[in-house]
Amino acid sequence: MRHLLSVILDDHGYETRAVASAEAALAELVARECDLVLTDVRMPGMGGLALLKEIQQRDPSLMVIVMSAYGSHDAAIEAMKAGAYDYLQKPFRADEVVLVLRKAEERERLARENLRLRGELARAYQPDGMVAASEGMRELARQIRRVAPQKTTVLVTGESGTGKELVARALHERSPRASFPFVAVNCGAIPEALIESELFGHVRGAFTDAVRNKKGLAAEADGGTLFLDEIGELPLALQPKLLRFLQEEEVRPVGDTRSRKVDVRVVAATARDLKAAVGAGGFREDLYWRLAVVPLRVPPLRERPEDVVPLAEQFLARRAALRPELPGLALSDDARAALAAYRWPGNVRELEHAIERAVVMSEDGTIRPSDLPDELRDRPAGRAPGAAAPGPGADLSIKRASRDLEATLIRAALERTGGNRTKAAELLEISYGALLYKIRDYGVG
Repeated sequence: MRHLLSVILDDHGYETRAVASAEAALAELVARECDLVLTDVRMPGMGGLALLKEIQQRDPSLMVIVMSAYGSHDAAIEAMKAGAYDYLQKPFRADEVVLVLRKAEERERLARENLRLRGELARAYQPDGMVAASEGMRELARQIRRVAPQKTTVLVTGESGTGKELVARALHERSPRASFPFVAVNCGAIPEALIESELFGHVRGAFTDAVRNKKGLAAEADGGTLFLDEIGELPLALQPKLLRFLQEEEVRPVGDTRSRKVDVRVVAATARDLKAAVGAGGFREDLYWRLAVVPLRVPPLRERPEDVVPLAEQFLARRAALRPELPGLALSDDARAALAAYRWPGNVRELEHAIERAVVMSEDGTIRPSDLPDELRDRPAGRAPGAAAPGPGADLSIKRASRDLEATLIRAALERTGGNRTKAAELLEISYGALLYKIRDYGVG
């Protein structure tokens, strides 16, 4: 039987190792890695079910398929309860064995893919996964880690395109509410006449088009986080109702006479100066202070130039699927210099779009200044918007400008770390060996 199974499985592309006993199988599993175990039930010495239980204790992720000519439904149930992936009744056909193994392979593939996607999601929304080469972003990540476990209301401020929703999601993902809903509401995108109904719901007959009861977004977020984006656009008429919701932690659907309690953590965000809006009468002062219990500011990209190239590389990796025929997409030194020299008025969102365009335009997988938008490639490296144009005799070499920029950043990192090259390499996000090479090459130190 061992020989027959080996021949069948070898013919279908599997690498098999056949042993005569459970004890030999355990020794083989210690000596080598294995993806799946196919075991008989009745064997001299340790039986198949005992082997299954031993494997489960050692490596619960290892899939085991049990087979027996003496089995019954009770034996199958016992095997499945003990953790077997499947059960084969002898005699069986070759295609039955292969089918069971193919199903096991697919299950394992899906499990690995699920873990990979969960990891990507976590990295995308965790503060530790944020690009934070700059001190400003590192401080923001530290604040997020401190605030996230609490229910405290947070007001995230920053220019358009800086990544305020990413901060809100990071607060949610690092909180005890991570397994509950994250519900995002753009207060500036909902018509004024509908926003109360969208937030708090309505009962049938509350207004002309209310043909059925509707659960509001605040109730949808029960147990989780309600993200109120563009909170500065919330109509004045609705602001007292939002304030009541924050204070009482209860919602009352439009047209209803009863309120219900909800457990929601509120994170609001705005690109507007809410203090100025309060002074101008466009935003309630009591609501402002209720929202801004913990204010978090996301710095614009021009204030954190150290983050530009790392962000660009992150976006480049995400956009690689657009050009599967070009493996190994990478930024040229000239492109890095052009990206670092630009001031990014559209912040991170503009940078992401610029990289997406560059991926589409690239001819060979190397991103060059010619692949970047006009705003970047029409400006020599090192010249920011509004800077004076280089004179007639100025050096226009992008390569030399790139080297000068790298040397400047290395000097700044060494100065900030008091000459500690290990820490400087961490700040620059390059290896220690690469830093030593550049120090020698550029004559820095």
